[in-house]
Amino acid sequence: MTHTVEKIGGTSMSRVDELRDTLFIGERGPDDLYGRVFVVSAFGGITNLLLEHKKSGEPGVYAYFANDDTTHGWHDMLDRVAEAMKEAHAGVLAHPGDIQQADSFVNERIHGARNCLIDLQRLCSYGHFRLAEHMSQTRELLSGLGEAHSAFTTTLMLQRAGVNARFVDLSGWHDEGDVSLDGRITGAFDGIDPATEMPIVTGYAQCAEGLMNEFDRGYSEVTFSRLAALTGASEAIIHKEFHLSSSDPKLVGSGAVRKLGQTNYDVADQLSNMGMEAIHPKAAKTLRQADVPLRVTNAFEPSDPGTLINDRPAKEPAVEIVTGLDIVTLEVFEQDMVGVKGYDAAILDVLKRHGVRIVSKVSNANTITHYLDASLKTMRRVENDIAQIYPSAEITTRTLSMVAVIGRDLSGLSVLSRGLLAIAAAGHTAIGASQGPRNVDVQFVLDRNAREPAIRALHAEFVVDDQSCLARVA
Repeated sequence: MTHTVEKIGGTSMSRVDELRDTLFIGERGPDDLYGRVFVVSAFGGITNLLLEHKKSGEPGVYAYFANDDTTHGWHDMLDRVAEAMKEAHAGVLAHPGDIQQADSFVNERIHGARNCLIDLQRLCSYGHFRLAEHMSQTRELLSGLGEAHSAFTTTLMLQRAGVNARFVDLSGWHDEGDVSLDGRITGAFDGIDPATEMPIVTGYAQCAEGLMNEFDRGYSEVTFSRLAALTGASEAIIHKEFHLSSSDPKLVGSGAVRKLGQTNYDVADQLSNMGMEAIHPKAAKTLRQADVPLRVTNAFEPSDPGTLINDRPAKEPAVEIVTGLDIVTLEVFEQDMVGVKGYDAAILDVLKRHGVRIVSKVSNANTITHYLDASLKTMRRVENDIAQIYPSAEITTRTLSMVAVIGRDLSGLSVLSRGLLAIAAAGHTAIGASQGPRNVDVQFVLDRNAREPAIRALHAEFVVDDQSCLARVA
């Protein structure tokens, strides 16, 4: 039989007991329960405590351990993780026996991780060993704790409800040897029959490639997509706590947004570039190459088919999404730049070294401007490095925002000119705007305080004023 591979994010996992009665079981009979493989993220907030807070940067166990000298602050943080894990599973498990099993699981994993970190610190107290050389493995070890806990908890919950659920741990806990990602997945699924059981799989997979080295906290989507490709899934499904819609309903109003229904991987890539990931671009590439369609649904509306993402072009031009993010501009002006090659390459090297993500860039004869997703603290270091390379250049940074109008095909819609007029009518001015020849997105650069009003204005211009546009292309 064909099967689907489905991923549940951390925010939705915190309400996994609700999903038991809708997504996992709902009104399905015994014959309809199976043929589905679920990849789960850690419960909401757990990975922040294990690593560092994704938005605020507040240190977690990893950050404390990396900077620890004699205070052993990471010990206290690890205790806090254990408490948070127990609180999370106590909130979704009803049976005392299940809670006891989950408590024991947490105690065993936290105790093992603590001993591992103590041994690593002791080893690195000798001059022949450097802690910095082991920090990538340490980050992976800690991160895997969150997904193992949530997958184990979900399995207990479903088994209690009569589902033949199976805990599939890809985290490599106590495993010997170093295997590839494909080897880790195929080995774990040897003997598993999705037609008769429901695998609950950890979003983190320990492998020789080291997923976090390249994808950091986007690793669960890589595991998810590779699992779908290797097992020949009929469809890959991501369950979020919201529909993939024409804009943020909190900004433009829930009555104004339109569910997409259908779009393509090109649009998904543009969303990722704007910090609104439907799926990690490299995970999307895996699905595309394996010819596995992707569906994004609202986890709490399981009867709604959500939005299908594939390679099909739009039937006719239409705006599908309006979104935005805060950016920092890096402008390098150098009079001697005219006709000289290599300026941009040197700037790119600096940005790469500091791990700065480039959203977009523009240039003319003597100025290169990069629109970046970075903190001001990082930008100060970038400025200093570029100033050493080009001491006569004028280097300036500004905190701005970017709003993008995105669609599979924007040809003939005059998005650039109409967008500028809509922004002006809302009382704001675009500092810059750009449109590529592929006609999939138009970007507007504005002051920070103009981002939300501009999104509302552009959404009203291109979506609300043409309420049938998405229906025609879906």
